[in-house]
Amino acid sequence: MPAEHFTHVQTWVFDLDHTLYPPDMQLFDQIEIRMIDWVMRELGVGREEANHLRAKYWREHGTTLAGLMRIHGVAPEGYLIDVHDIDFTVLSPDPHLRDAITSLPGRKIIYTNGTAPYAENVIKARGLSDIFDAIYGVEHAGFHPKPDHAAFEQVFAQDGLDPRTSAMFEDDPRNLAVPHALGMRTVHVAPDPLAHDHIHHHTDDLRGFLTQLTR
Repeated sequence: MPAEHFTHVQTWVFDLDHTLYPPDMQLFDQIEIRMIDWVMRELGVGREEANHLRAKYWREHGTTLAGLMRIHGVAPEGYLIDVHDIDFTVLSPDPHLRDAITSLPGRKIIYTNGTAPYAENVIKARGLSDIFDAIYGVEHAGFHPKPDHAAFEQVFAQDGLDPRTSAMFEDDPRNLAVPHALGMRTVHVAPDPLAHDHIHHHTDDLRGFLTQLTR
């Protein structure tokens, strides 16, 4: 049973996109479209090239924004406001997930490569407001993205959590490598399992997984 591997956990760290809501709600699809539009407009390239750069920078730099900052000197604030100006009504509340998270012993925090205000909008639409002790966005990491070690180091230092008594839930397997190295329990939340040394557990049902831990 997974529960025996989490008895030491005092801080539960959750990613946001495709972790606290399922991919089939297609919220992030809207962000990707706005990213492409932004790159087209600001870099003066066509849609195909803009989409290529969006994916290339995500793959090579951790996020599209990180690539834009490093390669083109883009200021992050305006970009982040623009790409997160989306319709949150595609998300639906999940009271059972709320109950499962609330039942976890210890602190619960969100750490996302998006912004904290964006995260607030997401959890409000999901009916998960007021159950997290802290919300950290890319701005709290000095705009360093997960999976960079510096990003985790900066956010975890601000929070004061002990990685050795913490667990991380993430949909992007790259973002679990540093938490694993720091001593965290790692859970990959995604439709399909992947075999990586830095992934302890996989689930395609976060609510069900968390319920097992507190049953």
